[in-house]
Formats: sequence, C-alpha cells, structure tokens
Amino acid sequence: MNLMLRLFAYFFLVISHYGFAVSDSAYLPRDTEYNPNITSPTQALGAEVGEWHVRHDQLANYMQLLAAQSDRVSIVETGRTHENRPLFLLAFSSPDNQKNLAAIQAKHMKNLGKSANENDPLILWMGYSVHGNEASGSNAALLVAYYLAAGESQKIDDLLNNNVVLLDPSLNPDGLSRFAQWANMHKGKTLVSDPQNREHQEAWPSARTNHYWFDLNRDWLLLTHPESRARITQFHQWRPHVLTDFHEMGSNSTYFFQPGIPSRKSPWTPRKNVELTAKLGDFHAAALDNTQQFYFSGESYDDFYYGKGSTYPDAHGSIGILFEQASSRGHVQDTVNGELSFSDTIQNQVTTSLSTFEGALANKKALLDYQIEFVEQTNDLVKDDDLAGYLLQEKLDNTRLNKMLSILAAHKIEYWPLARNTKVDEQTFEAQHSYFVPLNQPQYRLIKSLFSTRKSFDDNTFYDVSNWNLPLAFNIQYVEVERVPRINKQSASASQAILPKLQSSAYAYAFSWDDYNAPKLLQRLLANNVKVKVAGAAFFAKTDQGGTSFSAGAVIVPMALKQPDNVMTIIEQQKAGLGISVHSIVSGLTTQGIDLGSRKMLNIRQPKVLLIGGKGTSQYEVGEVWHYLDQYVDMPVTITDVYELDSFNLEPYTHMIWVQGAYNNLSDGVTLNIDTWLRKGGVLIGQKSAATWFSNKNWLQVAVKSASEINSAFATDDLTYKDKENLSAKQRIAGAVFEAQLDLSHPLAFGYHTKTLPTFRNSTLVFRQPAKPFISVASYPQTPLMAGYTAQEIQNQIGGSAAVVAHNVGKGKVIAFANNVNFRGVWYGTSRLLTNAIFMSQFIDSQG
Repeated sequence: MNLMLRLFAYFFLVISHYGFAVSDSAYLPRDTEYNPNITSPTQALGAEVGEWHVRHDQLANYMQLLAAQSDRVSIVETGRTHENRPLFLLAFSSPDNQKNLAAIQAKHMKNLGKSANENDPLILWMGYSVHGNEASGSNAALLVAYYLAAGESQKIDDLLNNNVVLLDPSLNPDGLSRFAQWANMHKGKTLVSDPQNREHQEAWPSARTNHYWFDLNRDWLLLTHPESRARITQFHQWRPHVLTDFHEMGSNSTYFFQPGIPSRKSPWTPRKNVELTAKLGDFHAAALDNTQQFYFSGESYDDFYYGKGSTYPDAHGSIGILFEQASSRGHVQDTVNGELSFSDTIQNQVTTSLSTFEGALANKKALLDYQIEFVEQTNDLVKDDDLAGYLLQEKLDNTRLNKMLSILAAHKIEYWPLARNTKVDEQTFEAQHSYFVPLNQPQYRLIKSLFSTRKSFDDNTFYDVSNWNLPLAFNIQYVEVERVPRINKQSASASQAILPKLQSSAYAYAFSWDDYNAPKLLQRLLANNVKVKVAGAAFFAKTDQGGTSFSAGAVIVPMALKQPDNVMTIIEQQKAGLGISVHSIVSGLTTQGIDLGSRKMLNIRQPKVLLIGGKGTSQYEVGEVWHYLDQYVDMPVTITDVYELDSFNLEPYTHMIWVQGAYNNLSDGVTLNIDTWLRKGGVLIGQKSAATWFSNKNWLQVAVKSASEINSAFATDDLTYKDKENLSAKQRIAGAVFEAQLDLSHPLAFGYHTKTLPTFRNSTLVFRQPAKPFISVASYPQTPLMAGYTAQEIQNQIGGSAAVVAHNVGKGKVIAFANNVNFRGVWYGTSRLLTNAIFMSQFIDSQG
C-alpha cells in the first residue's frame, strides 16, 4: 500500500471515532458480520447511505479506500470522463485469487467457449447508474462493495472463493455528480415529498446525461464517448457470464427486472438467453417477495438494440440484465404507491444485486455451459450463412472510413484490406480504399446486426431504434459477398497517404472539402486569422506536384490576400494529425474550371454560432450539435436558453441553430428580433420541430404535414381496445434509416459525391415538396425505407417529400432538415450537412 493510500485509510478510520454513524446493517443481510478494520460507507461519508446523494468523488474515494484496506479487492482506473473524473472498475475475489487475478483472467479468456468444469470461475459484472439522475444504483454500489470487501459469511466465501465479481460503481460520473448537487442543494431539514417541489423537478439539462447531454445507455455500440470506450475495452478483457445494468424509471411505477417482452429481443440473441434470464429472475422475485415489494417482469422493455447495457452482452454469450427501480428523484416523494424514500430505492437495488449473486451461483453450471453453447451455435450459423462477409469502400474520405473501422476494432470485429481490386455486381472495390469484413469470426452475431437492412419484424413495437446499420450511418459504400475475396492479412490497418509538403513560393494553398476533417482545418485557419476563400465550382489547378483537381467546396488560402507573416507555419501546425493534403498552387490560372480570382471564389469569415437550448428543447439534440461542433470542428459555440431570447442581442451572431423543441409560446418580440436578424443577413438553421416553427413564422417557405394528416392514413374502423398499443407503435418511427437523394450541385452537398444519402429518422415530420425550384437540397424517393421498421402508411407519407431545404430570406438564409443530422454523435454521413450549412451558406441563392 503506498503512502497516500495509507494516510487516506488512516483518515477515515480516525473520523469514525468522532460521533459519526457506523452501521449500514439495515440495508444488508442480517446474518453477516463485517470486518471492523474495513471502513463502512457510513463511516466514510459521515452520514447514513441515502441521507444525502453521494457525489462521484465520495464514491471514487470510498472504492479506493476499500482497495487499500481489503485483500479481496483490486481496482483499476479504466479512463476519464469528459470532465476528467476517473472511471474505476473493481474486482472482488478471495485473497488467494487476488494474487493470481491476471492468470485467472487470462485463463478465462483463453478458454472462452471451450469445455468448462465446476472449478471454472463465474465472472459477474455489476454496473450502476448509467443515467446520472438514476442515483439509487451508485448509492447501492457503496453497500454492495462493502458487503463484498468486509462481509464475513459462508455465502460470501462461496461467492468469492471461485468466482470474480466486477463492480462499476458509476457508469456516468459527470451526470451523477450533477444530480447529487441538485438533489442535495434542495434538501431541507424537513423533507418535502410533494412531486412539484423543485427538488423533484430537475433543471435543464437533466443529469440523466453525460457532459455533452448524451444518453450513455445508447452508446455501448457507438462508442462516441470516453466512458463507453473505457467500458467496452474492459468488457472484452473479461467477457463476463452475467452483466447487470441498474436503472430507475418513473416514480409511480414499482420495480422491474428482466426478462422483458420475449418477442422484442434481437433475432440474433438465442432463446436460451431469455430462459437463463428468467431463471435468475426467479431469485429476484423471491428476494423482493421476502421484503414485500411490488415488482413486475416479462413486460414493457425490449432487448432488441445491441447498443444498450443490458443487450450488448447478449451479442457475446453473456446474460445482460436490466433492473428498473421507481425513482424518488430526490430524498422522498409522494407516489401512487405511497411515499417513496431514497433509502427505499437503494434497498431494492441492493436486494437484487445480492439476488443476482445467489441466482448466478445456483445456475453456475448452466451459465458456464451457455457460453460454450453460444459459441457452438454461432459456428453453426456461420456455416449455414450463404454470405461470406461484406466489402467496404470509401475513396475520398479516409477520416470517415477509419473512424468506422476503429469502432469495428473496438468491438473485436476483424477486417482486412483487399489484396487486389475486386469487382462485385459491376462495382469495383479498389484495394487501396477497400476492406473485407468476414462473417466467419466470433463476432458473427454482432456483425449481422451492424450490417442488417431488415425491415419486417414479428413484433413491430420498439422501445428504441429498430436498426443500427453502421455503414449506412457512416455513408460508406458496402456490398454483401458470397465468397471471400483475396485479402492482405499482413496488415489490418488503414493505409496512410503521403501528404505533400508546403512550398514557401506558392501562389496559394488549397485542400479539398471531401475529408471529414476539412471543416476542422478550415475553422482552425479562420481562428488563426488566415484569409480563406471557398470555391463555388470545380477547377483543375497547377500545383508543385503537377495538375490537381478540386471539387466545389475546396478551400483556398491565396497569398494575394494579406495573410499573416507566418501563414505557412500556421497551416502546417493546424493540419497536423488531420490527415489532409494541403497543396501548393503555383498559378491563379487553372487549366479547367474557375480561376482562383473567379467571382465564384467567396471569402469566408469566421462564423459565430448561437445554439438555442434550455427548457423546452431536446437536451439530446442540443448536446449532439454542441458535441459535433466542439469535438469535430473545434468551433466555439454560444449556447443560450430559449427563454433568454427576450433580452438577447442577436447582432454578433452569424448563424443560429435550433433543434427539436416547443417554440409556439415564444413572444412576438422574440420572433420580431429573429426576423430582423435573419433579413439583415443571418443564417437560420433548424431541424425537426424547429423547422415546423420556421414554417409557421413564414421564414421557411415549405409546408409541413400535420400530425393529424399523417395519423389519418391509418384505418381504425375495425380496431378494438386491445389494438390501441399496436396502433400507437405503428404511428411512430422509433428509429429507422431512410434514403434521401441529394442534389449534388447544391452548396449544401459540397463534399458529397454520391446522390444516395442514408438518413436517420425518429420522427414522423414530413416536408411537402416546395412549389418553387432550387429550394430542395435532398428529397426522399417514393420507396425511401432502407433499414428498420416503419409502417407502410408512414412510408407512403414520407415518399416523395423533401428532406433538406434552403433558400434566401432578405439578405439571410434559412436551412431546414426534416431529420436529426447528428444523431447520437455517430451519424457521420449527415453531420457534414451541418458544417456545410455553416460554411457554405453564402453560396445559397434561391428565393423562397
């Protein structure tokens, strides 16, 4: 034990003698004694668990303290959050096992899917509070960790002597800390249970989310955030038999544990998974019966989308289990089931944590056998599949392709570059830009899910998205192949292009708009006072390396403009690590297309973007825009609450972005200010319901179909009351992929080179086609659905409608998207539309 940990442990042992409560026995089994040399949660906190909401720093400090005091515990820091909070994973096992933990882990991974015996360890992963305001999980983690580290009973010996319990005490530290601050700052000496009390009405944005206001429980597959990347790395180093995911739900509910609705599982998850989940569920039911708690199972929740904590394990032969506790959303709240205290919610999470241990040990042989059976069945599925795998290709945007490949690699999905050009269905896949993803590998089931274009399902009700096709999200060309092509197994890494060196004698410097990092480089140059032009049409320029073609949208740094003295150094520094070729142009006269002095070369000034958030707007969509512009464009964004606009000065801002929200109650003064700003030259950008509001204010000259018009397409004459839920499911889009057709000549399509653009839709908003020409940037074909479920009645409404529209309003521009172009931070294929709306808006010249 190092000196700091010794001092840390001594501090907590000393303060326990100064009048603090020391007993946590009310939450834990009565037949268990505890090692007095190990600090209890109450001793560490100076208050009973549940008296206050634990902050992440308190939680992390206690977990480190247990690791210092108990020889049953080891701890690793797996990563850091956006707000630089540490992410910890604890491993609990017997002292002898702790001495050989690395060997136990290595043996488990080596034997994965092979013959098992009763001496093989179960690996049980306990995960708590991926949503920060569902705090009972992380507070329960304090007690579960103490039970495992200090408890003395035969049950604990049986659990730890031949098994390993992994504990992730907080999957969302930033959100947990935000919520603890909120709940604690509103707690009085006399608790207030009124649901309308401010304590129970959390401010926008809610602490459900992480730093960028994302739902981390949807990120297990997408790996947009460091919390998820750290967790998935550990998951694949341990491959647990059981993984638990502790949540909260509405206060007026009770307690839920899986299995959910059996028909709503992923088609790639074996039925045996549901059966084992149900067997473990018997132990949860018995434990909750013993404490006379309400609960339910086998209903409401689905297990379809592999990107959630309780479903990702199902793709790997693990048993993922979701727990949902009715939330006190503070310290105590009145509900339809009576008064619900925070300690009550913690108790139930502790109870089912312990019943998970009991159920797993009772079903140990079945769980060990299941991982073997899972592998055997996967091998059979591979043999029976007519496909050999998938070919991927992206010629012009290495950043976008490499990012998708990095996600595959993080999920232990193998891919290989082609050894030679390969032709499939009249398409040539060039070896330099193409990769093969074979199906004959352990991750077969996950791959089938990631490349699925399935459109029909036995049960059409989805709690979350109905499709997650990764190549469609990244707009990567791909095809199914029935035979394995020639591949280069010497290297699976993406090829690295040799970038040209800048020449000090250049007439101008230029780079294309094709790469995903191009907006970031443009923003960096503008931020460093470099004068920049953007090409409104294609040209073929003379460079120091010969002739080079540039498509519309290319960025030019002309030396004819007054540039900083060290402009070449600035360009070199700002392009570092971006993988973008910056060419040295030797003449302003081009051999084809526009010249560098053309009127179609427009000066671009640094944008100043205002993002509208606050109560009434979607925290997820605001966060997605912020995350994209901050992380991928290096663009500072001013965020303001929508109801601050009454007194807000819009004049400094060049662009204003609005997302899904409720805006009809904004004052006439606000709309007048926006109208004036817009007509003077502002660029107004909106998506989904914001676009509807734009239309209602006559800024957007596009009509939007009403919800009643869309719902009227569904026949209801012969329906009975039991059909109500099914009709509701059909009248929404939980999440599906739709094809849009781009007008490649439009400025908002600069950087795109194929007309077909997969878009993600999770709303039924429909733009009518504009009456005037040149306004539609992208439209949906008559049969637009590419993947996932959407009722035919809604498909018919969307078919032929507009997807992206843009036109002038006075000296300004209005741009509208029917869908969310930044969905969950991973829809790379459409997020470039947003940067085009920012940087290329000057080129728009069509009257609404």
